[in-house]
Amino acid sequence: MSIKVYSEIGNLRRVLLHRPGTELENLAPDYLTDLLFDDIPFLKKAQEEHDAFADTLKRNGVEICYITDLISETLEDKVLKSQFLKEFLDLSEINNLYIREALTNYLLGMNPKTMCEKIISGIRTNELDLKKDVFSIKVRKANLDIPFFLAPMPNLYFQRDPVAMVGKGACVNRMRTPARRRESMIMEYVLKYHKDYAGTDLYYEKHFPYALEGGDILVLSEKVLAVGISQRTDPEALEELAKNIFFRYKDSFDTILGFLIPAKRAYMHLDTVFTQIDHDKFVVHSKLSDMVKTFTIKNDNGEIKIEENSESLKKTLEDYLNIDNVTLIKCGDGDEIASAREQWNDGSNCLALSPGKIVAYDRNYITNRQIRNSGVEVIEIPSSELSRGRGGPRCMSMPLIRE
Repeated sequence: MSIKVYSEIGNLRRVLLHRPGTELENLAPDYLTDLLFDDIPFLKKAQEEHDAFADTLKRNGVEICYITDLISETLEDKVLKSQFLKEFLDLSEINNLYIREALTNYLLGMNPKTMCEKIISGIRTNELDLKKDVFSIKVRKANLDIPFFLAPMPNLYFQRDPVAMVGKGACVNRMRTPARRRESMIMEYVLKYHKDYAGTDLYYEKHFPYALEGGDILVLSEKVLAVGISQRTDPEALEELAKNIFFRYKDSFDTILGFLIPAKRAYMHLDTVFTQIDHDKFVVHSKLSDMVKTFTIKNDNGEIKIEENSESLKKTLEDYLNIDNVTLIKCGDGDEIASAREQWNDGSNCLALSPGKIVAYDRNYITNRQIRNSGVEVIEIPSSELSRGRGGPRCMSMPLIRE
């Protein structure tokens, strides 16, 4: 089986990553907001930290798949390569015929690996040899908010969001912001055309009208999903997802718990405020229980049934996961300053390697101490540069197989 994810904490066997590349060096202060960054990571250190993350996973028996390798293998077929590039330029809204032709010729002249790295890195307006006397090109270049014909994709090292593996299938997500919308089609092509993944059931697709991002999807058990209704995910997306999983593809899930979280960048996705680290333990935003409402979407004999829950977060998790006593560990130990600081640096965004064994950022030492005190093993990774993108170990990884 190419994809098998029925748990947040089952033994991690295969995972999808993207090693940060030169796309980070195409960030600049004037357009950080457009590309969803608050700061500029130092590429060399970010790569060293990411390599340390990958090495940690390997030492714990996890096979690493890199998205650039998978898409490059997929696009060895020349017809598929041309088709991919056409769709990518369409999605990038490259409508000027001169620019489009120049980009097409430039990129198709590269081998698949180089082409994929280039579209991720971005193509600057001074990189192409264009006809200087074409009025529309001069105006287009002068009118761009950022100096790229193809904008970079610096958020791609957060592989959790564009395509989420759920059960035996995948959600090819419609990303909320234009800055990230093209990311989904990279893994989408792998799932449709790569020899190892072709034919994967797609529970959600990027052309659906409602935003859904993978950081809002948690696989709590073979029966239960948790999905955040957040700054990045629409409530209607949960209903579409439920219909496809319950009725069209008939995976084992029969319940989706919808978590209504504030539509603020500080909370962003469900997994920035709430992750599972053991059968009965979760690390959470210090104020999560005060600010979260939950809804239940169930398969009720072939019909969608939606109800608002009146129980506490703790009681809801105990009931739906059949656990006697759930422990909620507060990020920063609930201290006002420490919890705000460590929440900003994704203290509650942990990646489980197995039940009771997680990877976390080293800078969140107060949260990590509390997690250890609960009996969970914490493997710390360096994080001075990776954390500048506002995402933690779970954000940076997309499990393909858990046992």
